[in-house]
Amino acid sequence: MARALRLAERGVYSTRPNPRVGCVLTHHDEVISEGFHHHAGGPHAERVALSLAGERARGATAYVTLEPCCHQGRTPPCTQALIAAGVARVVYAVGDPNPQVAGGGVRVLEAAGITVCGDVLANEARAVNRGFWSRHELGRPFITLKVGMSLDGKVALSNGHSQWITSAEARADVQRLRARSCVVLTGSGTVLADNPRLNVRDPRFDTGPRPPARAVLDTHLRTPANAQILTGPGVCYLFTTCTEMRRHAPLLEAGACIEVLPTAPAGIDLGALMARLAALEFNEVLVETGPTLAGSLLDAGLVDELITYLAPVILGHDARSAFAMRALSQLQDAARWRFVEARQVGQDLRLTSVLAPA
Repeated sequence: MARALRLAERGVYSTRPNPRVGCVLTHHDEVISEGFHHHAGGPHAERVALSLAGERARGATAYVTLEPCCHQGRTPPCTQALIAAGVARVVYAVGDPNPQVAGGGVRVLEAAGITVCGDVLANEARAVNRGFWSRHELGRPFITLKVGMSLDGKVALSNGHSQWITSAEARADVQRLRARSCVVLTGSGTVLADNPRLNVRDPRFDTGPRPPARAVLDTHLRTPANAQILTGPGVCYLFTTCTEMRRHAPLLEAGACIEVLPTAPAGIDLGALMARLAALEFNEVLVETGPTLAGSLLDAGLVDELITYLAPVILGHDARSAFAMRALSQLQDAARWRFVEARQVGQDLRLTSVLAPA
């Protein structure tokens, strides 16, 4: 199963919106074939391994990192392929949270006389597909907030200048974060200030036939039609509360996909945004934005992982802080985070944090 999990990770940049899955076939403790799912619409891990094994699959044990699917999706059900191949035993890491499967795969295999056992390295398997689980269990994607800041927690000078606080190596490292995400989200303020592309440009990352989408939270639809974020491969969504079709027209012509969401006191309803992102089958969202949207997401408890690139520079008290959050009256009200990784990237320090248990 550990080998199957390593295989699953090979699809970390390309399976969206599908989960990353690996499969190993064994016979009498000998590995006879293996496979992983590469991209949506392509063969699932089980079918890849079965195809390579051929007749040797009869009587074999299949180790799969996710309960085999039993429904017709973009490809036929894997349960039928396992049954037809004559596999004798299936060991899976964790059950599929998709309600179209959710135990159904196990029942189909057992009804066909195949021995099935599960929950083998389950926690590790959930971690490989953290966004897939979040979307099905919480009804929203897994949210990673990325921030590049100075030692004193600043992201720009008082005049808004911010290029570049972090090193070239840190900026290159962000390409990896984008590549594993389903969509990169920012705010209209960042688009107006920096005119970013927010795409994956590093050829080392195979993002498959569906590169990460880009999305702008743009309450008043201020994104210009010639913004760089509207160009390049993949879809660019503009989430707004503006219903004026004359404002929509030039952006639609530029290739944007505009979606109108409900209004909240501070702008767009973030809960509605998360539900819509989940409906679009976005498992993992990378947020690269300014202090306002970053602070709003943190205040709303909608950040699962915080990645901070800390540069060895001090910008001073009048520079712009990383997070525009609501004021606290008591220190005990502050959200507590836990460091899970610290690594040097170029001259900078990359800190990965998750919320500490209450």
